[in-house]
Amino acid sequence: MPGTFVDTEKKIKLFALPYAGGSAAAFYKWKAHMNSHIDFIPVELAGRGKRISEKHYGNLENAVDDLYNIISKQVSDSAFALFGHSMGCLLIHELIKRMKEMNHRMPQHLFFSGKGAIQIKREDEKIYHKMPDDEFRKEIVNLGGTPPEFFDHPELMELFLPLMKSDFAIAEAPIDFEKFEPIDLDITVFNGKEDDLDSEQHEGWKFYTTGGCHLYMYEGDHFFLNHKLGDMAKIINSRLSNLLTVP
Repeated sequence: MPGTFVDTEKKIKLFALPYAGGSAAAFYKWKAHMNSHIDFIPVELAGRGKRISEKHYGNLENAVDDLYNIISKQVSDSAFALFGHSMGCLLIHELIKRMKEMNHRMPQHLFFSGKGAIQIKREDEKIYHKMPDDEFRKEIVNLGGTPPEFFDHPELMELFLPLMKSDFAIAEAPIDFEKFEPIDLDITVFNGKEDDLDSEQHEGWKFYTTGGCHLYMYEGDHFFLNHKLGDMAKIINSRLSNLLTVP
């Protein structure tokens, strides 16, 4: 941007919310790709990682309660943005609704990844959390992101299967489509060409907001972000740098 520069005295916090079954560790490599003016904060959800001793969420509302408590305490005097992949997108959507209800200050930008537009419902969408365990395992392997060997260890299965099914129940929580209203925030969306999404779901993000909307489609399946981190980071860095530029 000619005639402008990034105010290096300022920082913006970027909170990252994981996919179903994921933890803060899913974003382990991301920090190295973020510009110095971004304070990158992977959010650890209950029941995993350093919070593995805590019980996982009973429902979407419990998860949003926890996220609101975590994030609202850290953004009282700083600019912030949110990134979510798959389940993380729905958590962002519900968190924004909560922030509006609480008259909380809003984030400067939202990044949605690996999900179709929230307000579009597909009748043929799979309901993973209601699948029998054997079918659920196969479908999770097909999604990518989880090595098949993971399911060969009974002790890991006993620990993580309930968590993963709970997460998928959250990710598949019903949305009140009739009461949907577009938000008024700028958003950026990343999706994979081989993910189980149609063009209406991807393009539908344009109608999710009355603000600016940037759409990107990458080669890859649901977990394209594991291979496109560099490309995505460049866009995130640029988008957030623009928020901190001064004439």
